[in-house]
Amino acid sequence: MALINSEIKPFTATAYKSGEFVDVSDADVKGKWAIFFFYPADFTFVCPTELGDLADHYEDLKALGVEVFSVSTDTHFTHKAWHDTSDTIGKIGYYMIGDPTTQISQNFDVLREGQGLADRGTFVIDPDGVIQVMEITAEGVGRNAAELVRKVKAAQYVRSHPGEVCPAKWEEGDETLSPGLDLVGKI
Repeated sequence: MALINSEIKPFTATAYKSGEFVDVSDADVKGKWAIFFFYPADFTFVCPTELGDLADHYEDLKALGVEVFSVSTDTHFTHKAWHDTSDTIGKIGYYMIGDPTTQISQNFDVLREGQGLADRGTFVIDPDGVIQVMEITAEGVGRNAAELVRKVKAAQYVRSHPGEVCPAKWEEGDETLSPGLDLVGKI
């Protein structure tokens, strides 16, 4: 998967958000930070725990100027039904994109061939529409939204501070590194 530092591909879809069906496209992503959060299917087991965790961190992400787009190959109608019947999913305020054509899942290379389902994939997109962070996990491995917030902060820091990088476990306010000959063999 050579998607890091590549621009997202064009797409159009319908999403469920705040009690309405809305059209979304790649144009809605440009100019802002975004997270694409793929998951296999509505009305499943690990997925609602992840989506609920992400909902719990949505305000933190919005405060960082990040919009969240969850994506599964279900329809936007199914997203609404799930939102209306599950307390966990009912607290979601971000976009829930329906991808029944699998176009978006294919664009991000997370479509499970022959199954019509997306893998658990997380992508952080910068304001230029370029993928800066990606994570793919197996079916039974849930993600951690707090760690995702940390990764967004690191990506935003690196973008706004050319020549600096964030080391392992970097948290906002921690020291960064300035790669150069003086650091070779000293870390």
